[in-house]
Amino acid sequence: MKLRALDIVVLNEDLATHRLQRGDLGTVVDVYSETAFEVEFVTASGRTHALVTLPASAIREVGNDDLVAVRSSTGRDA
Repeated sequence: MKLRALDIVVLNEDLATHRLQRGDLGTVVDVYSETAFEVEFVTASGRTHALVTLPASAIREVGNDDLVAVRSSTGRDA
């Protein structure tokens, strides 16, 4: 996987400390190495929800068959 800054990625695992769930979309904002990335997760309105340094194993490229969904970042129904 060759990710670059501004690539959209999919989270492969839940990150409870950041209230992120597997399948959430993020944007690579910095590439530290081939195995470490800074990823920003935003709300649908564009507010930063979390900025997290992740290993390559925690993210994947967006696939052609992936669907986009919306959920509340607080865990409550919108």
